[in-house]
Amino acid sequence: MILYIYITVLIYSIMKPKSFFLSPELVTHKQYEALRMYFTEQKPAHEVASRFGYTYRAFTSLVASFRNKLETDPTGSFFFVEHRPGRKVSSETDQIKSLVIEMRKKYYSVPDIKVALDGLGLHVSEKHIYNIVSSEGFSRLPRRAKLVRQQLDSVQIAAEKSSPLDFAPEVFKSSNAGILMFLGLIRRYKIDTVIDKSDYPGTSVIDKTSSILSFLALKLANRRRYSSDDTWCMDRGMGLFAGLNVLPKTAWYTSYSDRVTSEMNQKFLKQLHRVWSKAGLLEDTSNLDFTTIPYWGDDAHLENNWSGKRGKALGSMLAVLAQDPDTGLIDYGNADILQKDESAVVLEFLDFYNSSTTKKNNKLRYIVFDSRFTNYENLRKLDQAEINFITIRRRGKKILERISNLPAQGWKKVKVECAGSKHRTLRVYDEQVFLKGYDKQIRQVIITDHGKIKPAMIITNDFDLAIEKVIRKYARRWIVEKSISEQIDFFHLNLVSSSMVIKVDFDLTMSILANNLYRLLALQLERYEHLSVQSLYDKFVLNGADIIIQEDAITVQLKKKRNLPLILEAMQTFSRQKYPWLNGKNVIFEGATYS
Repeated sequence: MILYIYITVLIYSIMKPKSFFLSPELVTHKQYEALRMYFTEQKPAHEVASRFGYTYRAFTSLVASFRNKLETDPTGSFFFVEHRPGRKVSSETDQIKSLVIEMRKKYYSVPDIKVALDGLGLHVSEKHIYNIVSSEGFSRLPRRAKLVRQQLDSVQIAAEKSSPLDFAPEVFKSSNAGILMFLGLIRRYKIDTVIDKSDYPGTSVIDKTSSILSFLALKLANRRRYSSDDTWCMDRGMGLFAGLNVLPKTAWYTSYSDRVTSEMNQKFLKQLHRVWSKAGLLEDTSNLDFTTIPYWGDDAHLENNWSGKRGKALGSMLAVLAQDPDTGLIDYGNADILQKDESAVVLEFLDFYNSSTTKKNNKLRYIVFDSRFTNYENLRKLDQAEINFITIRRRGKKILERISNLPAQGWKKVKVECAGSKHRTLRVYDEQVFLKGYDKQIRQVIITDHGKIKPAMIITNDFDLAIEKVIRKYARRWIVEKSISEQIDFFHLNLVSSSMVIKVDFDLTMSILANNLYRLLALQLERYEHLSVQSLYDKFVLNGADIIIQEDAITVQLKKKRNLPLILEAMQTFSRQKYPWLNGKNVIFEGATYS
C-alpha cells in the first residue's frame, strides 16, 4: 500500500497538468473522465471505450452503474470526498442523538436520559445531551409531580444484557441510587448470607444472591410491574445494587419465578425470622390479618374472596400476614390460603413461629386478630399451647340485649393510650363468660363510648393483664391493617400479573423483605421511625446520584435533598462495611454539589 502511494505521487510529480486530465492513472479518475466525455461531449460509447481502454460491454455497464448511483446520491460523493474541518460524526453520535430525541419526545429529563445512555454504555455528558435537546428546539420541561414523572411512556430501547459487574474503575449516573442505602442493612443483618443459604435457584450467568437482589431492587424502587422492559433495565445504579451491570430484562424475571416453590419461600421466611429474633426485633405480640390479592385475568380456578378495598367479592388469592406492632416488621406471610383452611391459619402461624425460634429467644405471648380469623375450637388450642390471644367477639341481637341490661355498678371508665401519646376515656365492663366451642370461661371486655353505635366486645384468655393494656393491644391491630394497605399501595400486591399462586407467594415474600428493610431504615432515622413506607421512599430513598467505582471503594454522590444531612449521618455507620457481592468493596455516601 505504501509502495502504491509512493508510485502514484511520483507519477503525478513528473506528470504535466495536461497529461493529468488526458491520461488518468487512478481507476476512479479514469471512470470520471470517460463518463464526462460520453455525457458532455456526446461521444459514441465504442469511441470512449477505445479511448480509455475499456471493452464496449464493460463501458456500457459502467454507464448503467453510474445512472443507478446518481439516483441515490445526486451529489456524486462516490467520486468526490469533501474534507470538512472539525470532529467527524460517527455512527455512535447519530445513535446518541436519535435516542436523546426519542426520550425527550416522551418528556424524559436530561438526567433520566443520561442514566439510560450510561446503561447502554454510551458515555456522554449532561451538557452534551442538553445541547442536543436545545438544538432540536425542545423547550425546558415544566416542574412535574412525582407521580407524573413515574408514569412516563416507556421508550423501546434495547438494553444491554445483564451480567456480573467487573468493577473496573468508572463513573456513571443513576436516578434510583437511593436504594443503595439498604445495602448496609442487608449486610448488617446478614440477609445476603440467608439468601445464599436458601433454596432459591441461581442461573448460568446470575448467581443466587444477585438473582434475589434483582427482585428486591425493583420492590425497593417502587416499580409497579415487570410486565415490560423499562428504563430500570438501563439504570446502572439498580444493577449495582445486585452486583450486576444492569438488572435483567422482564423475560428473565418471569422465567426465574417459574422455578420457585412455596417450600422455598417458607424456608426463607423462617431463616429471616431467626435473624429478626436474634436481633431482638420481635416483641411479645403478633398481629394477624388476611388480605385479598385480586387477579384481573381469567380467574375461573380462583376462589371469590371479599376485598375491602373494592367493596365486593373478587376472584382472588387469600393471603395472611403477621406483623410485630412495635417494630412494624412483617414476620410471616403466605399467599396460598384456601377458604376451608382459614380457621387453621392461626395454628399454622404458631407452628411456623415455634419451629423458627429457639426456646430461649421465643418471646411470643400474645396473638391478636379479628373476629373472623378463626373459630372458638382453635382458640381453645391456643389456650392449651399457653399462648394468650386477644380478639373481638361477634355481636348478635341477644348479646346486645344482654349488654343493655347489665347492672350500672359494673361499668367503669378507663383512660387508654392512643397515637401521639394522647389518651381516650372509654366506658368498659370487665367480666367472665362461658363460650360454647371454647368450652370454658373466658374474659370478656365490653367497650362503649368508643365512637361506634354498637358496643365492642374483646375476648381474651389473659385474666391478669390490665384492662387498659388489653384494649391497647387490640387497638394496635390496626397497624397490621395499615401495613397491608401499604403492601397494596406501595408494593402493588393488587397488580400481580400471574394467576399462579406460587408466583404470587414469591412476590409476597419479596414484598415482605422489602417492607422490613424500609422499617429497619426507619429505625436508623431518628424521629422518623413511624413514617409509612411511601413517605420514607419520597423523603429519603427517591434520589439520584453520581456513582464512582474505584479500586477499593464505591462512592455514591447523592443529589442535594432536604433530608440529605440525616441520610449521610445514618449511612456513616456503614462506611466500613464490605460487601461480598460487590467484590469486597465498601460503599461511601457523599453529597453531590448539585440538586
